Amino acid sequence: MEKNQKIILMAGGLITLGLLFIDVFFALIALVFVLVLLMSFHIMGETGSYPLVTADLSADAREVVVTNTGTAAAQNIHVALVPINIEFDIPSLEPDEESGFALPSMISEAKAVVTYENAAGRKHTRSYPLTALTAGRDPTEPMFPLFDQR
Repeated sequence: MEKNQKIILMAGGLITLGLLFIDVFFALIALVFVLVLLMSFHIMGETGSYPLVTADLSADAREVVVTNTGTAAAQNIHVALVPINIEFDIPSLEPDEESGFALPSMISEAKAVVTYENAAGRKHTRSYPLTALTAGRDPTEPMFPLFDQR
């Protein structure tokens, strides 16, 4: 935990104790705010260096676009397109960097299975549906994982 985060939590704790002498309900409200801050700092710490590689089809369905939407570099990226039996590798992608792979012809529907590693060597695997008619990414999926996926 960083120094600034500790200062904020200590100040919240002192304010909570001060409000305890004024009114118990105000102190409980402040305690809830301090707990929410503590939980937010914990989630920020887990997602501070997390690579998240996504795969989508280009608008003309002739290219697979692989993007690192995470906050850390992704290495040893391997993409397998199922069931069209195409595989390709990308050495690494920095955050917000993308790479494309040209396909021999248009595809209407497939699934991309993406395997990659973070800087510590931990492997991650995700799969994305690729369709020519709709976007491949689920709009309800959070931008970063909320819980540790081990």
